Amino acid sequence: MPRTLFPAATPELRVQLEAFPTLKLINDYDWAASPLGPISSWADSVKGVVRMLVTASAPMVVLLGPEGILIYNDAYAKFAGDRHPEIFGRPAMDAWPEVADFNRERIAGGLRGETLVLHDAELSLNRHGQPEPVWLDLNYSPILGDDGRSLGALCIVHETTDRVMTEAALTRSEERLSLALSGSNLVGTWDWDVDARRVTADDLFASLHNIDPLRAGIGVPAELIGEAIHPDDLERVTEGVEAALRFGADFHSEHRVVASDGTVRWLVASGRARVGSDGKAARFPGVVVDVTEQKQAVEALAESEAKFRTLADTMPQMVWSTLPDGMHDYYNARWYEYTGVPPGSTDGEAWNGMFHPDDRDRAWAAWRHSLATGEPYKIEYRLRHRSGNYRWTLGLALPIRDADGKIVRWFGTCTDIHETRLLAEERELIAQELSHRIKNIFSVMTGIISLSARNQPEMKQFADQLRQRIFALSEAHDFVRPHGPGGQEEQIQSELWALIEKLLTPYQAGDQRRVEFAGSNAIIDEGAATPLALLVHEMATNAAKYGALSVPDGSILLTGSIANDKYTLTWKERGGPQLKPSDHAGFGSRLISLSVEGQLHGKLERVWEVDGLRIEVEVPLSALRRSGKLLPEKVES
Repeated sequence: MPRTLFPAATPELRVQLEAFPTLKLINDYDWAASPLGPISSWADSVKGVVRMLVTASAPMVVLLGPEGILIYNDAYAKFAGDRHPEIFGRPAMDAWPEVADFNRERIAGGLRGETLVLHDAELSLNRHGQPEPVWLDLNYSPILGDDGRSLGALCIVHETTDRVMTEAALTRSEERLSLALSGSNLVGTWDWDVDARRVTADDLFASLHNIDPLRAGIGVPAELIGEAIHPDDLERVTEGVEAALRFGADFHSEHRVVASDGTVRWLVASGRARVGSDGKAARFPGVVVDVTEQKQAVEALAESEAKFRTLADTMPQMVWSTLPDGMHDYYNARWYEYTGVPPGSTDGEAWNGMFHPDDRDRAWAAWRHSLATGEPYKIEYRLRHRSGNYRWTLGLALPIRDADGKIVRWFGTCTDIHETRLLAEERELIAQELSHRIKNIFSVMTGIISLSARNQPEMKQFADQLRQRIFALSEAHDFVRPHGPGGQEEQIQSELWALIEKLLTPYQAGDQRRVEFAGSNAIIDEGAATPLALLVHEMATNAAKYGALSVPDGSILLTGSIANDKYTLTWKERGGPQLKPSDHAGFGSRLISLSVEGQLHGKLERVWEVDGLRIEVEVPLSALRRSGKLLPEKVES
């Protein structure tokens, strides 16, 4: 019994026909074991359809019998992907279980003799290991037997997945473009029918060119467009349009249009001519973008930049700026005039070569600290002058921050302070010499008092007190004066507690600290040091004579506090003999009052407590030093 669709074919022709892989599958398949039975038992119409499809180039498949047994050609095998050849000769519901219901309806319709055409039918098929959406054009035709009844259906399959997905993507793109254009008040569109010389446009394009939007929507003469273009730009725009139409080239123009009220707006127009079959431009679509605000911003920025450069170049200081990372990118004219270097030669890190070699590391360390912390930059260094000499310069810089506090730029200045620095050094030298001479005067005064006391023994006690007071003044003067050469950066200031501890050193008892400090310290200058030294000296002298320092176990607690621009110093004696208030005010008491109330503009109060005398001294912060700046609070014991 023949097992071939072409039993009458010669052996040579049969070999040639079996070059179709699916025909060889058909010939080799054991159809006797299938519901269809051997090929020889198939109806002539079935054999005819199968003979036709195996040689067809379009994907075709037949679904035979109630189970829809699949027989298909090479093109369908390619469509089936990894499912071929497993599904060949199998029932359709088993071959494609993911679309079993769909195939069941198609098989039933085919057996009823129905024809069916489906366009872009969407199915989910597992052809390559996982479900994927596919779109198909399907054409079902019944296969009729000798008795006129349908034996199954022939399906011609045309996959449209690529086209459907492309069209969907295009639709989404057009929708996004339409939404973007409709939601923008800056972009307008036009489409010029070149042959009809009519332009259709959207509302924005129409309003920018003084055209009624309703008329623009149905088309207006192309000549109307040119009427809105600024006269100074019209010729240039016309030439660009003609070139685009002549050569099918891109059109790009930035020009002005004048509104009916005389308002001038800037537009950027872009388009491209579409050439017809005759090689001539048929359509000319394009878009316009209203860039008036951007143009105004650019002009305002240019004007601001010009003002800044004019201001910076007329300043006596050298002005510079850097990026957030500290990279220099701008210097004013004064910098190049002062240094004599070519413009741009000190951009980036090249400015480091302008410092005196001895100042480079110090200047860079200060600059890196400011970059890391955002703190203002302030330093004095020597900068190379155009003469080749190095001159002292004050460098200052502040960060510029955005709304979020992020540094976006640094602006700085360099000020020539060379003469000022030299004068300050000369003044400091004179001050050092004057300080030395004052110390000598203190020594001479002490010597005179000692000699006088020898000739008048009854004056010895007074002389000793006077020497001690002069010594206290000498200590205060020496404490706040700098030792050795100094410059402007050196402050003639010190800590109040350091001065007090120095004055009370003679009253300490070895490892036992008889004087303790607590609360807030303060910075003082030379103006406040003298009255404070006399105050502390007198309080310590009285405590040594009558109070806590007159006994071995007595001690002093000094407490500082700040409130309402006032500094309060509390002197509290502990462990001393019990004292009684005294109405008699001796010279020492008057000297204390003079120091506090007269020179420091403060007030003093004595409180005779059971466990020891307490003295409250309150003075304005401004009286302690010129800036009134205090040290952070700390506690020492």
